[in-house]
Amino acid sequence: MDFTYSEEQQMLADSLRRFVASEYTFEMRRRNAREHGSFDRHIWAALAEMGVTGLTVPAERGGFGEGPASQVVVQRELGRALVQEPVIPGVIAATILAQYAPAALQAAWLPALASGETVFAMAYLEPATRYRTDTAATIARQTADGYVLHGAKSAVWHGAAADAWLVSAQLDGALALFLVQRDAPGLTVSGYPTIDRLSGADLKLDNVPATLVTANGRDALELGLDHGIAAQCAAAAGAMERLIEITAEYLGARKQFGKPLASFQALQHRVAEMLMQKELALSMAYVAAQGLDATDAAERRRKVSAAKVVTAKAARFVGQQAVQLHGGMGMTDELEVGDYFKALTMVDVLLGDTDLHMERYTLAMAA
Repeated sequence: MDFTYSEEQQMLADSLRRFVASEYTFEMRRRNAREHGSFDRHIWAALAEMGVTGLTVPAERGGFGEGPASQVVVQRELGRALVQEPVIPGVIAATILAQYAPAALQAAWLPALASGETVFAMAYLEPATRYRTDTAATIARQTADGYVLHGAKSAVWHGAAADAWLVSAQLDGALALFLVQRDAPGLTVSGYPTIDRLSGADLKLDNVPATLVTANGRDALELGLDHGIAAQCAAAAGAMERLIEITAEYLGARKQFGKPLASFQALQHRVAEMLMQKELALSMAYVAAQGLDATDAAERRRKVSAAKVVTAKAARFVGQQAVQLHGGMGMTDELEVGDYFKALTMVDVLLGDTDLHMERYTLAMAA
């Protein structure tokens, strides 16, 4: 896999950087979180027009059919600006629908996903299952009119903004995935803010009508989440990159004993350590993207989980160092360093924490 930017990828990266510089400033991001609950349809439509939402959707389904390498380019730029829109859940949904859904379901939903008309989220977490993808307490039952779901889902990332969800449930003793629409009767959506200025939601399903996406829910969910993790690693690397720039600018402007803080060797060493961790995370984002092209599922799991663990560790380190190097100001809500710190802290817990991925990595190595 070639990770050197092609001419088209460079143009896309440049366009995204110009867009977020003008339309997604610190003040605009804060206002977006206050007024729109971290999701702004205007921003979402602009991202869709630039091809972000349809990047990996097959061309015959209204997308661009790009691979993981292009996803790294896009997510790195979105991460630099802490773009809060539900792009990564869309990546997960697009992967599952394109790889596992029947042709009729693909034709009905992938074009809407690619155009940004429909926002998807993944509802697979439950209070009793934690991060496990091989089980669910939610039950699916077949009726004369199709399927209905009964159960509850928790901590649905961007769930409050979604128009449709891919929901995991037990069907005849095996895990399956279903598509549930927002206006489905019996569905209750309870949204709430999260510490990183995004939003989550809990779903209560009381015999909710649903469409079967695939009976092979475990493999489909794992593949989709792996694509999401690879995108998440690239976004985290971009966020670290920008946070280091912000920190270096602060150290260059702030003076102590008549000298810029950037002139003190001890602080230079700490910034250098941050840069090393960022480069390590970016390299692992490439490893994760490369793993998505692996034909062997164990190799894919190994590379993606390794990238997740290393990136989460680097994200926490860079975030903590940035706060400390800003001194007392780093603890206030006045500077955007806090926004980056919170987002980077959440890298570990979103889409599986370090303990889960260390276990997964170990099992993949033994396979």
